[in-house]
This record gives sequence, structure tokens and C-alpha cells, in this order.
Amino acid sequence: MAKKSAKQDDQAPRTPRIGNRRAHFDYHIIEKVEAGMELTGTEVKSLRSSSASLDGAYAMLRGDQVFLCGANIAVYPQAVGQLQHDPLRDRRLLLHKRQIEQLKVHVAQKGHTLIPLAIYFKDGWAKCEIAAATGKRDFDKRESIQKREHDRDMQRVKGRKQY
Repeated sequence: MAKKSAKQDDQAPRTPRIGNRRAHFDYHIIEKVEAGMELTGTEVKSLRSSSASLDGAYAMLRGDQVFLCGANIAVYPQAVGQLQHDPLRDRRLLLHKRQIEQLKVHVAQKGHTLIPLAIYFKDGWAKCEIAAATGKRDFDKRESIQKREHDRDMQRVKGRKQY
């Protein structure tokens, strides 16, 4: 029997990761939480084909439950019309009670909100990483841009070969 190489053992199967690209630019992240997602079958298939967007999405507390609002999971093209889902519907996030209580404390503070950072699969289950965050001001964004450009320049200098 053929042995698997060490490289193949270390590699996890490639699963799509839908990220919120503007989250770290527009917000200061305070605390991150991983939550399960309550989805229909066509939503899972659309997520596996990476056809979703978190632009303008946010999480909301309703009573003792957390919902993901504004996330666009595209319709699954192979499904029959009756089985299709609403692309912009609110999706329930599955969290423990103590995690929900922690999020309630953050949201109760002025200027704090819940934003989704990413949607991905972990052990076959759809997960959503949400964060308690505060909005950045314009000067904070300028500092982020300057830091990113400085880091990029440093990487460029490191990458040059010395002859």
C-alpha cells in the first residue's frame, strides 16, 4: 500500500471562506466569537460554491437570539423554484447563552455593534465569525492606510536581492 506524503497529511481540504473585506478597515475589533449558522440546503450549496457576500451585513440581537442580517447568499442555480431561498433573509446564529450575554454587554455600550468577519466551513458545519466592534474615525483610517503602506514597503525591501 502506498504511503501518503507528509505534505498531503498536513493539508486540510480547501473550503471556501467568504470574508468581510471592509470590516478591519472600518472598525476596531474588540472581541471575536465563532457561531454556527442555521441554513437551508440551497444556502449551504451556494456557500460551498463561494457565492455569498458580507458587504453591508451586520448581526443583531433579538431577545435571546442573534441574527445575521444583510448577508447576501445567492440563489442556487440548480434548485427548483420552490426550493429556493430568499438571498437576503435574516439567518439565526447559534451561540451558547453565556456568549449571547457577553455580546449583549458589548452592544449595550454606546458606539458598539456586531459585524460578521467571515463565513466558512469547519468540520462540515457552516460557521460565521462575528465581532463586537466600534467604528473607526477618518484619522484612524488614515493611520491604517499609512501602516499598511509602510508594511508593504518593508516587504518590498526585504524581497530585493543583494548582489
